[in-house]
Amino acid sequence: MSVSPRKTPEQLRSYRWYGRDELRSFGHRSRAKQAGWGADDYVGKPIIGILNTWSDLNSCHMHLRLTADAVKRGILQAGGHPMEVPVMSVGEMLTKPTAMFHRNFLAMETEEVLRAHPLDGAVLLGGCDKSTPGLLMGAFSANIPVIYMPCGPMMKGNYRGTTLGSGTDVWKYWDEKRAGNLGWEEWCEIEDGIARSPGHCMTMGTASTMTALAEALGLVLPGASSIPAVDSAHTRMAAAAGRQILENVWLDRTPASLVDKRSFENAIITDMALGGSTNAIVHLVAMAGRLGIPLPLEDFDAISRRTPLLANIRPAGKYLMEEFYQAGGLSALLHTLRDLLHTDALTVTGKTLGENIEGCAAFDTDVIRPLDNPLQKEGGTAILRGNLCPDGAVIKHAAATPALCQHTGPALVFDSYPEMKKAIEDPDLDVTADTVLILRNAGPVGAPGMPEWGQLPIPKKLIDQGVRDMVRLSDCRMSGTSYGACALHLAPESAIGGPLALVENGDLIELDVANRRLHLHVSEEELDRRRAAWSPAPIRYHRGYPKLYVEHVTQANEGADFDFLQYGPALPEPEIF
Repeated sequence: MSVSPRKTPEQLRSYRWYGRDELRSFGHRSRAKQAGWGADDYVGKPIIGILNTWSDLNSCHMHLRLTADAVKRGILQAGGHPMEVPVMSVGEMLTKPTAMFHRNFLAMETEEVLRAHPLDGAVLLGGCDKSTPGLLMGAFSANIPVIYMPCGPMMKGNYRGTTLGSGTDVWKYWDEKRAGNLGWEEWCEIEDGIARSPGHCMTMGTASTMTALAEALGLVLPGASSIPAVDSAHTRMAAAAGRQILENVWLDRTPASLVDKRSFENAIITDMALGGSTNAIVHLVAMAGRLGIPLPLEDFDAISRRTPLLANIRPAGKYLMEEFYQAGGLSALLHTLRDLLHTDALTVTGKTLGENIEGCAAFDTDVIRPLDNPLQKEGGTAILRGNLCPDGAVIKHAAATPALCQHTGPALVFDSYPEMKKAIEDPDLDVTADTVLILRNAGPVGAPGMPEWGQLPIPKKLIDQGVRDMVRLSDCRMSGTSYGACALHLAPESAIGGPLALVENGDLIELDVANRRLHLHVSEEELDRRRAAWSPAPIRYHRGYPKLYVEHVTQANEGADFDFLQYGPALPEPEIF
């Protein structure tokens, strides 16, 4: 890494607020003294924001108050001044209609908090699914030095001696309950035992995926993304992040100076080797867009074809994040992948990725497989093309029933989630195991917000027959903890007239993962006739954030970011009047 000139205290961004002999600086200093701070506490020292997504509404982040205290300790040890700032939590479980709907809100808030205040750098605290991309998208746009500190995965779940994985086992046992194989008492025991501590989901869902990819991008201290939330190493790592951010401020290590196309290719390689969430694709595209880095879907598929699946973690594998951490964590996985990675990519440590992972071997080669013994020879996710998804679709084939990865069957179409939810319980529903279930009007505009509805429930009629997987298509997403033959993110979405809007019950649909094909067997002439007869649904939102969202959100293949937030000329620094 080339060494930037070290800043002087007068060159600090915060000095414009506090260091000048001006009326406004007098006001800023007097209010700092109102808060109990003396000039020696902050004038001429880096002021570090700690953007905290702690909230009583987000149990995954319930420990981030203590994490923030550890970050403050590290900042003070290194000679900086910490300032904790709350930002929107976007907790996955309680935020409706979906946390994805508010990811861009968090990104806007993060950018403006960093830009509008006297902050020289920041440590970003998150972890639950959309908090990672939201915080980093905003930080990329603000482009001041940042380090991301993940909240860490929760402890393993437990049910009568059986290990439970959050999300993944919910779907599994819910199907058994619907089939009559699980009683209310057992269901309540699972509810009691599946989420036993602070921290995000301990499967390789979106949270574990995105925190790992933030580390692969070079924005997390080595090993931090794998540490369980309740492990004391998490607190020590938070203090280390507080110390490291001071050095990064003095040397002006901004996201734009660290993260480039190589960094994103490293993240995609890591995603494929982890069997990561399908959500990673839409988030990485959005994050790259904030830096002006092209990241077409073809990049994901090309990298998937040459990257083996090595992490034996649910839902594609056997283990959970606790075992992954004990086996060496992400650092060990990256070391195993080192010949596939751009090891010269820069990181927040001031070292290259290769230097960070030197000597980090795996301790359990069933949890982190070697290159010559992968779970599968290619990555966990594939990109599909065809007349149903001219702009692409995504499938996590590593977590699908292999026999369904090449399948042709008749369509059964649902126009809304409530319609689908009601219909699947109908014992007389016209459906077989060969049917292709379709949910539309669930994309970025249609839902709005692209909810995690893509793992459509198996109809009760088929559940009772023992069916546990079917081919399912939608323009929405699914939880990274989910599994099954679900093709997602079909673009363009049905709500804006994409091909999914033209499908009728009984149409034959072909899924061929090996050849990356998703095809509707209907003639172009017939599709033109249907297209001419199609009309969009009436506008539902006339004010507020929902109106802003549906008018400016891009499609899934473009990251579902707002068009006005994507890469462009840097915003000017705020004037200090």
